[in-house]
Amino acid sequence: MKKIVSSLAIAALLTFGFKSYTAAQDSTTTAPTTEQMDDVANAAQDGATTEDAAPAKEEVVELNFVQTLKQKYIEGDPLWMTPVLICLIIGIALSIERIVYLNLSTINSTKFIQEVESALKSGGVEAAKEVCRNTRGPIASIYYQGLDRSSEGIEMVEKSVVSYGGVQMGLLEKGLSWLQLFIALAPMLGFLGTVIGMIQAFDKIIQDGQVSPTTVAGGIKVALLTTVFGLIAAIFLQIFYNYITSKIDGLVNEMEDASISLVDMMIKNDMAKA
Repeated sequence: MKKIVSSLAIAALLTFGFKSYTAAQDSTTTAPTTEQMDDVANAAQDGATTEDAAPAKEEVVELNFVQTLKQKYIEGDPLWMTPVLICLIIGIALSIERIVYLNLSTINSTKFIQEVESALKSGGVEAAKEVCRNTRGPIASIYYQGLDRSSEGIEMVEKSVVSYGGVQMGLLEKGLSWLQLFIALAPMLGFLGTVIGMIQAFDKIIQDGQVSPTTVAGGIKVALLTTVFGLIAAIFLQIFYNYITSKIDGLVNEMEDASISLVDMMIKNDMAKA
């Protein structure tokens, strides 16, 4: 019996001692010292500083397209970037004006020729001229001039059509010489800004008395920005120019075909004297 009681007592002492040791370890772990508290506070402050700095860094990186253009425009020196920008704006304005004019000048030439022929058969030259007056575009203007000279003979009709066709071609190509100028001028201004920027970079090197990577890289970056903007402006204007010239070529071909149809139509209907 004594052995059982003693065994239970030993077991109780061992159990109580183990629990006391475990509680002591837990208290040591969960109750940090003053130094540990200071380290935790410093870490929290560093984390807060990092979190505060992170949004500022994101604001610098996350710039939209317009803000990036403004930043590069200022970095490239507005003195040399402004002429390139002016060339781009004026060139785009001329291109839009030409595109609108050419689109308004485009008509359904097949339908128009059929209307003129029907008017010639039903009402004569005056009726055909009325159809031309009510139709926009260079083809209608050429037809009107040819019909207006129908009483002077077929040769005069052909000369009138050819002469007035040249006038209409001049109107279609109006402003293209200025557009070509801006296409050539924009990259040239960019190269000029680059050369001057390189000269300024070398001047800074001479003033410092040594080759500093920061000075050289910064000067070259600013110098090359003008070339980049000049080339971008020239590329945009060249695309507009090619579209406009292809549109003019198509209208000229329609004018030539329509002129031949007019002469054949007048001969067929005996509307012009030989």
